[in-house]
Amino acid sequence: MKTAIFVGHNTLNSSMDDIFQSIKSIDTSSLVDKVESNLIALFIEKNFKVGDSIPKELELAQSLGVSRTVVREAMLRLRLMGLVESKKHRGAVITSPDLVSILEKSMNPKILDDNTLKEIFEMRLSLEIGMADFIMERVTPADIAALKVLVENEPTSSDRMLFQIEHEIAFHGKLYEITRNETMKKFQRMLLPVFDYVHKSGLLRKYPANANFVSHKGIVEIIENGNSEQLRNAMRSHLENHFARLFEEL
Repeated sequence: MKTAIFVGHNTLNSSMDDIFQSIKSIDTSSLVDKVESNLIALFIEKNFKVGDSIPKELELAQSLGVSRTVVREAMLRLRLMGLVESKKHRGAVITSPDLVSILEKSMNPKILDDNTLKEIFEMRLSLEIGMADFIMERVTPADIAALKVLVENEPTSSDRMLFQIEHEIAFHGKLYEITRNETMKKFQRMLLPVFDYVHKSGLLRKYPANANFVSHKGIVEIIENGNSEQLRNAMRSHLENHFARLFEEL
């Protein structure tokens, strides 16, 4: 009799094991998505400002009718987005996201295909042409003096499009600095690994047939004596020749 009970118990356990193995884990990703959206909507509705404290996870979980695990996952996403950060003695607070830093996390040139690299350089073209007005409005005599020092230290081959990556980064970095726009300066720093990778990748092979290249020295002369329209045209010529050189064979 005892043996029969023992066998039956094992059979029951085996049956329950089969049931548990057959149960699929519940996908909570959609729930986390909803909580994330609801939290952002809440911040907007309640007019939360940078520095304002956010209710604790337990309070949010009770209000939203979900587990703390779901709320914690949604809050983690908001932290990664730069919308929320943790402060000592205050808990989670609203913060202003650093959009460039968010992009920087995925800006690994080794996993970007050639077409994406081309598009990134097209973004650079648009940005640096668009900087012309800010540069001409905000440049100082000290800035012009610094630019002249940079171009004086460049090899003469720079006038023929044979630029060196160090000089290219230094010169254009100074142009970004002259804009006095911190977001654009961060964007330029974000792209530095891409510039360096392209330079080392072997893409710099052909030279464009376009002879209307404007060198760094020519750009400095326009900044010192020209106007915004002339600088826009010069930057377009300067960068388009580089792009032709980079992507002639793509």
